[in-house]
Order: sequence, then structure tokens, then C-alpha cells
Amino acid sequence: MVSFMEKPYRSARRGAVIMLGILAAFAVCFCVPGKAVYAAGRDSIDSLVGGVSSVLNAPNGTAVLLINETAKELNIELGKEPEEEELPSDLVMANVKQFMNVREEPSVDAARLGLMYKDCGGHIVDQVEGWTLVQSGNVVGWCNNDYLLFGEEAAALAHSVGITYATINTDTVRIRSEENNEADIICLAPRGEIYEVVGDTDGEWINVDYEGNDGFVRSEYVDITFSIDEGETNEEIRERELAELEAKRHVNYGEYTTDADTTLLLAALIQCEAGGEPYEGQVAVAAVVMNRVRSAAYPDSIHGVIYASGQFTPALNGKVNAVYESGRIKQSCIDAANEALSGVSNVGDMTHFRRNDGRDGLVIGHHVFY
Repeated sequence: MVSFMEKPYRSARRGAVIMLGILAAFAVCFCVPGKAVYAAGRDSIDSLVGGVSSVLNAPNGTAVLLINETAKELNIELGKEPEEEELPSDLVMANVKQFMNVREEPSVDAARLGLMYKDCGGHIVDQVEGWTLVQSGNVVGWCNNDYLLFGEEAAALAHSVGITYATINTDTVRIRSEENNEADIICLAPRGEIYEVVGDTDGEWINVDYEGNDGFVRSEYVDITFSIDEGETNEEIRERELAELEAKRHVNYGEYTTDADTTLLLAALIQCEAGGEPYEGQVAVAAVVMNRVRSAAYPDSIHGVIYASGQFTPALNGKVNAVYESGRIKQSCIDAANEALSGVSNVGDMTHFRRNDGRDGLVIGHHVFY
């Protein structure tokens, strides 16, 4: 996936602002005659907030000088809101219905090096008239500008289709049911575990998706990454297709008929994506997988769909494999897999779902399908 790490100065900047606030409080006490700060419940907090304004407007120039000099050293502009995070200006997005060729030279006759798919993104390396040299994942090659989006259009599409991930950056972190240290522990997450983020990433707690339900982890224990799908080299395409052929070798052919292992693989994905969802939501996730199998825009096997580049987070981070190998799969998830394999779909021909973020679509449980 094409990933953009959040700027590391965010938390440092928040700390700097807190330091400046503390300094302002001291200035209220010691630099402004006649001012005092009392710890008297909530009112004391309001006093501190108002106290910064009092210091900045105080007749005593020492307080103003102290605050301004400290702000200058911390590189903080007083009275200004922090700018919103922006995606890199060299971002480019594929503007196609299925896929586009990535070529060795800026010519339609040049050899193909790989493919970029619908909703894939990358970085601009170079440009000539009508063509852009793009790096998307491991593929680096020339793309026709007629099939690319740039600037604000690229950023808008990236924000629409991209996903924010939280990666555990320390040993064994508690995922809790609510955003406080006394809440129930729903999971002990090991280092490197990856979760989809639900909501913003600026607070003390990060809301993550855990098997379709809300989980909360303290922000200092995760690294935040914004990711979009990326292209594939010819070699990566060949390797994926060989894996799909190997998976097909174990299938008992027939309409929606497959072997027990593949059924359990589908059930493991359902558990990872919607284990905490109602049964209808579990069937819906399975139906999305089967709709992709039927679609020409995706691999034509369950194994190929589940492990396609950048599609399902639990497949990306190895959780599907862990659940599958453990054998501890909920019966409801197995039932949902069998129902979808029988041809049932409660989402029509929809091929996507994500946590319900307000976008248009069919809402089932905590997911929106589209």
C-alpha cells in the first residue's frame, strides 16, 4: 500500500503548547501584580484559560516578553490554529474503472512493467508531455496522463478510498472497550498488530476497529499511517496468479462449491472483519467476497480475493492466517460463509464495505456496504 506517516512533530507540538500554557499560568501568578490562581475545581481551569489572555494583555511587560520569547523558541505562532494535514503534493491517483498499464517508456508501444488498479495511488517521479513517471508500490514506470488524477482531485479521491491504520509500536498493548484505563480489556495486542482507525487521530485515545466493534488504545502505543492501494509489477502479478491457481487446485468445482479449508478461510476472514457484528452483518461480509469472485475486476477465487493487494486489513497483517490455523472460529461465521457460498447475498452486487463513516450505502451493524 502507498503509506503516508503522520508528521512526527504533532505530539511534540501538543507538548510544546501544554508547556506554554503552564508557563502562562506561572506568569499569571508571579508576573502580574494582584493576580492569583486557586485550585478550586472546574472554575480553576477556566481561570487558567482566561489567565493566558490576562498575561498577554497585562500592563507588566515582563509577562508578555516571557510568553512571546518562549513561543518563539518553540516555533509556535500565538493566536493561530494549526494547519490541517495535507497529503503530499506529488500524489497521483489512477482514474480508471479496472486497471491501467504502467510502461517502461512514455509511449503506448513501450513494454508493460506492471499495472495500477482502480483507486490505486502513487508518487510522481518525473513528467513529460502527456505522461507521468509514477512509483506505486514496487512498480515504477510511465502512465498516460489521460488515466491519472493530480492535485486536489487526487487528494479528494485518496481521502475517499484511503484507510488510516494504527500499528502497535510496543510489546503487548491493551485494547479497551472505552477510552479510559479502567475499561474492560477486549484484546492484548502484540507489537506489529495493525488495526483500522475509526475517527480522528489527534486525541489521547485512538478508536480502532476490532472485529467490527469499537476498541480503544492509547495514542503513544501506536504509529498512525494513511494508506491507499498500490500497483503491482509483472512479477508480483505472476506470483499472485500462481497462488490463485494453487488455491483452485483444492476446489471441488460447482456453483459456489468449494472445499472445507476454503470455507474455513472465508469464515476466518468473516470473524476478523465482523466477529462482533450481528449474523446479518457476517453474511454481508461473506457476500462481498463472493461478489468479488464473480466480478471481472477482481481475482476469480476466494483465496485470490482475500489476499489481493491492499484489500482486507486482517489478511494484510496475518490475523486471518492466525485465526484459521488456530481453528477457533465462531460457528456463526462458518454458517455465514456457507450461506454466502450457497449463493445468498443480502447486499446485492456490492463489492466494498468499511466502518460506517457517513458515506452513502447500505448500513448493517457498524459497517456500510457499497
